[in-house]
Parts: sequence; C-alpha cells; structure tokens
Amino acid sequence: MGIGVLLGLLVGAVLGLTGAGGGILAVPALVFGLDMSMPRAVPIALIAVGMGAALGAIYGLRRGTVRYKAALLMAATGGLGSPLGVAMAYRLPADWLSVLFAGIMVWVGYRTFRQSLATSYQADHLEPAKACRISSNTGRFVWTARTALTLGSIGIISGICTGMLGVGGGFIIVPALARYTELRMQSIVPTSLTVIALVSAFTVASFLVRGFAVSPLEASFIGAVVGGMAIGQYFVKHLPTVMLQRGFASVCILVACLLLVRSLM
Repeated sequence: MGIGVLLGLLVGAVLGLTGAGGGILAVPALVFGLDMSMPRAVPIALIAVGMGAALGAIYGLRRGTVRYKAALLMAATGGLGSPLGVAMAYRLPADWLSVLFAGIMVWVGYRTFRQSLATSYQADHLEPAKACRISSNTGRFVWTARTALTLGSIGIISGICTGMLGVGGGFIIVPALARYTELRMQSIVPTSLTVIALVSAFTVASFLVRGFAVSPLEASFIGAVVGGMAIGQYFVKHLPTVMLQRGFASVCILVACLLLVRSLM
C-alpha cells in the first residue's frame, strides 16, 4: 500500500502544480507502480484526478478565478462525449490504448517544452484576435455563438479523451484555453480543474453503471492524490513556471517511452 500512497502523492502534486498533468501521469503510475491493466487503471485514475481537481476547483472558486459559466458549458459537452470514450475504451485492445496514450504523452511533452522556450520578445508581438474575448469593462467573456462553439468543442474533445484514456482532459483544456481565449493562466488553471472534476464525475458514473468497484489499495492511491493536490497548490507560487514546464515535459516523454516498450514487449 506504501507505493500506492507515494505514487498518489506525486500525481496529485503534479496536478496541483500544472492544472493539467495529474491525469496523464496517473494511468502510467497505476500501470507500472501497481501492475494494473489499462482498462482497470483508467477509472481509478479518473476518480483520483477528479477528486483532486475538485479540491483545486474549490480553491479557485473561493478566490474568484474560476470562469464558472465557461466551465459548466465545457463540462456539459464533455459529459456528452465521455460515454463515447468509455465505450471505445471497452472495445479497443489494451495494447492499442497504451500506444495511443504514449503518443499523446509525447505530444503533450513536446508542446509543453516548446511553451517553456517562449521568449519575452515573442510575447511582446501582437497575436491574432482570439475566438473567445474578454470584456475590458466586466472582465468576463463576451458571449457569442463563436465563443460558445469554441468552448463546447474543447469540452466534447476532452470528454472523449477522458472516457477513453482516463486522462482528465486538462492536457487539452489548458493549452486550448490559452490559445483560443484571452484568459490568463491564473484563471485557466482553476477553470480547467473545475471542468476536470465535473467531467470525471460524469465518466466515473459510466463505469459505476457497468459494475465497477474500488479496492482498498486503489482507495489509498485516490486519497493520496487528493493530499498531493493540496501540496502542489501550496508550492506552485514558489516555483518558476519554466522549471515546472520542462520538468513535466521530461517526465511525459520518459513515461511514454516506458509505455511503448511495455506494450511492444
């Protein structure tokens, strides 16, 4: 049970520090650390990451940094997509899921590392107009059909990935919000955590309907993720963003290589 707690603390800490990385590390942690199959690891990862994300969402709501209307829209469309992802997870061979998951991890690691290389020179240049704009008067989204369609699309894609791979969806939501909205990271991370918590709840319900149950070992991992989330939230203010991004990118690529080797063997 000790290894489960240790892995859970690590996954929760990453989730708290990045708002996007816990889910993508939870499944490999369960597969390698607790010797689970992919179909078994997916719902456990979702429960753990969903509960950890809920804690982060509560912090964000208390600080007033969660864009709750956008989060509810993305969660609603994500809830529609998650049962499709669950159905795909039950139909695809476990090795295929592992290879697909590894490919996504490499992509996430590459994108995160590129983000860390961004210079102040690039940041000073004008960017094209975002699809989802923020009102200069109210500080809230200017709701248009384009805004709703963009946020709804982000939600449904993250929902499908959540159901199929148990990754929570933050690795899609965080970069998508950064690219298509004028939100700052102070709002993007807690808004992402809110969506992860809600979509994970929808998806876990789909697994429970199929008769899924949690063992004591798995429960200890879930509890540790929630504790690690609190630790990550505490330290996130004291660590440089570039260091967090590059460390997370390196871990993603390393774990992806291990998953590929395991599935090919």
